[in-house]
Amino acid sequence: MAQLEKKDVENLLRTFIDPNHGVDLVTAKSVKAITIDGANLNVKIELGYPAKSTMDQLKASIEELLGTIKGFESISVDVTVKILSHAVQQALKPKPNIKNIIAVASGKGGVGKSTTAVNLALALAAEGAVVGILDADIYGPSIPTMLGLTGYPESVDNKTMTPKIAYGIQTMSIGYLIDADQPMIWRGPMATNTLQQLLRDTNWLDVDYLIIDLPPGTGDIQLTLAQQIPVSGAVIVTTPQDIALIDAQRGLGMFEKVNVPVLGIVENMSMHICSQCGHPEAIFGEGGGFAMSEKNKVDFLGSLPLDISIRKYADSGKPTVIAEPEGRAAQIYKEIARKTAAKLALKTKDFSTRFPTIVVQNT
Repeated sequence: MAQLEKKDVENLLRTFIDPNHGVDLVTAKSVKAITIDGANLNVKIELGYPAKSTMDQLKASIEELLGTIKGFESISVDVTVKILSHAVQQALKPKPNIKNIIAVASGKGGVGKSTTAVNLALALAAEGAVVGILDADIYGPSIPTMLGLTGYPESVDNKTMTPKIAYGIQTMSIGYLIDADQPMIWRGPMATNTLQQLLRDTNWLDVDYLIIDLPPGTGDIQLTLAQQIPVSGAVIVTTPQDIALIDAQRGLGMFEKVNVPVLGIVENMSMHICSQCGHPEAIFGEGGGFAMSEKNKVDFLGSLPLDISIRKYADSGKPTVIAEPEGRAAQIYKEIARKTAAKLALKTKDFSTRFPTIVVQNT
């Protein structure tokens, strides 16, 4: 009888759709144990992504659903999080101390990609993950300004660098190594080598997600990252404007060609709300990001308004997620962060570290 009841519980959990990735708990392999002890039911749920701000709500919703089963005197649900490393491009292996690398890209400049990348990193940290951010925009590094950081990174061995810390996240940027007004007049190979060196020679410490803020376009740096750096997934940032969408489509196509899964699309500057009268106006058009996601069969992660406070906070070195953690924009960033990590959690896991390296040699 107990076995039958377990199956009833499992079948009921198949009807519960996780709001962060849109898949039921059983299919997502989030149900780790169903224990029936007499009239007591305990279910253990393990999420593959950070969700600190919605954990209690998720737990309560599952308990409410299970409460529809008659016959149990007590029902308890335990929800935990375990972030694993996910598969990267063929022939590449994940970097040591970095479980997952997520590239944030746009085909066009000026769409708010860096602002989105920084707030995405901070939102993932706020949700409970260990996060790093690498500023791959060699020609126009903006992460130091957005995070209020200056000065050279420390080195304990004169060979590698210690990431600079801001608001609990680990950061590295070429902006820490050059003067703010120094132009980077480098050809492609030098820039791409610098990107690889910044990633390789930084002592990242047990990072769950390393966000890489890419420069706009689909040039040398983007191709180097897509072909030589182990990336678990990418996020495309665009505005609703047709010109931005055309360029974003090129960026999406590049990742598809090199077999890097696109986790979703973020539409920035989707709507302007007048600060005087509250009237909404779609300055750059509307619905473009969602239409792009539908066309390409990738997920739409969310849209952000054209809001002067987001710009002010980024320029001041205290981004929105930190400046107004309970504000509407911060909540949207956290929702995008949860969805991004949840979509990645559904992808193929990387098990290369579980097996020993076999070396064949003559003796």
